[in-house]
This record gives sequence, C-alpha cells and structure tokens, in this order.
Amino acid sequence: MIPIGVILAPMDFSSHSDTALDRAVDLAKAFGAKIHLLHSYAVPVQGVMPYDFAVPDGVWDGIREAAESKLEELRQTVVSEGLEASGEVSPVIPSEAILAVAREVDADLIVMGTHGHTGLKHALLGSVAERTVRLAPCSVLTVKEELP
Repeated sequence: MIPIGVILAPMDFSSHSDTALDRAVDLAKAFGAKIHLLHSYAVPVQGVMPYDFAVPDGVWDGIREAAESKLEELRQTVVSEGLEASGEVSPVIPSEAILAVAREVDADLIVMGTHGHTGLKHALLGSVAERTVRLAPCSVLTVKEELP
C-alpha cells in the first residue's frame, strides 16, 4: 500500500468542494494523514480591470479576510474529526496555486471537487481539476457532488 501522509484539499467554498473535503477526511482517517486546505482567488494583473478601472486594495483585503475566516472554519471542522489540519489562502489563480502548494507541502494526494462543466462552459472557464490531474506532482482524486 502506498503511504499517504499529506492530503491537499483545494476549496472553492462550493458544495462540490465540501463533498470532496468529506472524502479527504475519510481518507485521512484511514491513512492517519494530515489535511492541508487551500483556497485560491485570482487577482487581475496589477489589480486593474478592463477599462482601466482599478480595484481598491481594501476590496482585495476584504476578500482575503473572508476567505481566511471561512478556511479557518473548515480547518476547525477537520480538527474536530481528530485530524491534523493546516490551511492557506493564495492570490494566485487556482490551478497554479494547487500545483505550487502540492509541491510545497509534499502532498501525497490531492482531493478536489469538480463541477463537471462540458461544452461551452468548459471551453470558456477551463477546468481547474483537469489541469491539476494533468500536471500534479502526485495522485489526484476528483470528486463529483452527490446528487439528491
């Protein structure tokens, strides 16, 4: 059996990522692994939007603070399950942040939700999960949200 010591759980605060976190917790319990939570938000280059509209720094500070608060709630939930957990918020685009953090924390497994977009939505939005699966330095488990 391949040892799993660190599981990276990227969170976008959707129900998809909540379902994936449940699976990560189950796996961490089974393997005695630590969970590292990650939330990533993309900041436009130099904080400039189309039409030369600059986003005030306070807006990005608020986004980061809200994300840190939500991620801490999730970390505490994982800890309440008897697991070791850490977390971080990154201003880097999600696919790049996931790959970088996976290397930094020496993740053995990435467990992440997938929205399963196809067609035009996939072409326009891309797929963070797809890019992660292709480029990750470790195994990746993608989890679809359970349907009612």
